[in-house]
Amino acid sequence: MKKSKKLLTLLSILLMTFALQSQEVTQDNDNTKKKKEKVYNENGELIKKGWNFGPLPVVGYNSDLGFQYGACVDIFNYGDGSRYPKFDYKMNVEVSAYTKGSVNLRFYGDFYKLLPNSRLFVDAGYFMDKRFEFYGFNGYASPYYPRLSACWNLSDEIEFLDDPMPFVGKYKTSFYLMNRNQFRFNSSLRRQFGFGKHFYYGLGLSYFNYDMGRSTILNSENVLTLYDIYCMSGLIRENEADGGNVTQLKLAFIYDSKNHDSDPTKGVYFEATLTGAPDFIDGDGYSHLTFNAVWQHYIPIVKEDLTFAYRIVTQNIVAGEIPYYAMFNSNMLFYKKMSTDAMGGSNSVRGINRNRVVGEGYAWLNAELRWKILGFQFINQNWNIALNPFFDAGMVTQTFRLEEQKESLSILKEKYDVFYADDNNNPIYSGHKEGLHTSAGCGLKIIMNKNFIISAEAAKALDARDGGNMKVYIGFNYLF
Repeated sequence: MKKSKKLLTLLSILLMTFALQSQEVTQDNDNTKKKKEKVYNENGELIKKGWNFGPLPVVGYNSDLGFQYGACVDIFNYGDGSRYPKFDYKMNVEVSAYTKGSVNLRFYGDFYKLLPNSRLFVDAGYFMDKRFEFYGFNGYASPYYPRLSACWNLSDEIEFLDDPMPFVGKYKTSFYLMNRNQFRFNSSLRRQFGFGKHFYYGLGLSYFNYDMGRSTILNSENVLTLYDIYCMSGLIRENEADGGNVTQLKLAFIYDSKNHDSDPTKGVYFEATLTGAPDFIDGDGYSHLTFNAVWQHYIPIVKEDLTFAYRIVTQNIVAGEIPYYAMFNSNMLFYKKMSTDAMGGSNSVRGINRNRVVGEGYAWLNAELRWKILGFQFINQNWNIALNPFFDAGMVTQTFRLEEQKESLSILKEKYDVFYADDNNNPIYSGHKEGLHTSAGCGLKIIMNKNFIISAEAAKALDARDGGNMKVYIGFNYLF
């Protein structure tokens, strides 16, 4: 493991050196190379043309996952530059890992000129997570004990101690952890249709394979986890406990008037997606139909230097039955972020515990002020430094097996004589109604050519039931 880390570190340094030293060149009729003539737009930005390669190290941090290390390459084609900063093609390859045990292997391509009046998006990845967080179903209906640790031992007998709070030993993080490996493939096509240049329809095909199970981190073998309790009580069914396959067919209506894709400063993006998931692979009866809607609005306050941006996302089950492992996924047509999980963490409601809010349906809000405090040119690239203070909120809007959740403790007591607990320390059901989960924070962005964005954000949950510590996320891109 240490050798692989050293190899990735060396590779990252070499990639950074290459990226900083690379220059754009074009070939003349004699096949000799010369520097491109610099052309600027009305904003004083250097117009990029043709192919641009950006090999870079992946160095980041996520409070939920640890430090990130690895390498990636961004490949852009700006064509003749007439669309700049919009691109014709973009491809990205990333190989990275986190120190807490997660691994990301991903490729995606975003193609605007491959088909006439169309956008084709292809995404494929394999993601391993040894510390996948599981806090139960239905938000605040599931209790959260911040210091809960090894209150059970599988090798002896199953007990829930009267006062779990003082237990802060070496197993303190095991109770809310499980293991998840996920393979994901997504292909989406967006095409214009007759209402105007901002109106589109979308078609999508996605496939997910989920490998779920007990946490495999060191010293967790004999610790009873919340995942175990859900399986024992029947809240997680036997035919879904180890994961399964989900195939999705998507039909979407889209309105998109954003002026930029990665760094928009004005316009609206609206997407309404109907996702059908026929269970023709596993045959466990988990066919379902999902409706997902996204509204993003970018309001300029001071030209392109100060923008108020907000996003509203909602998703609900329209028909059928969904397996628990598929509820974590947000079924948008295009995946801008590495993770598609909702809700909680860097991908949705920043600052609250990852996967804290899980249900058949949910909704969340992100609102932030984007302020470009500095703009300059460096190594033939256009750069901006920006701040983005933000507020996030979300909640479960459609519960999942809630009535069973209320009765699960009684079922456990009947099935396991040694299992005991009372309503004051019920590990499954808190007795609380679901409410709004909120957080606030601020971010710093380093933006290159309006398409490549290095991001650092810090956020804190405003309710201790969602986590008490400040969360820090260092990675790429705006959240939306």
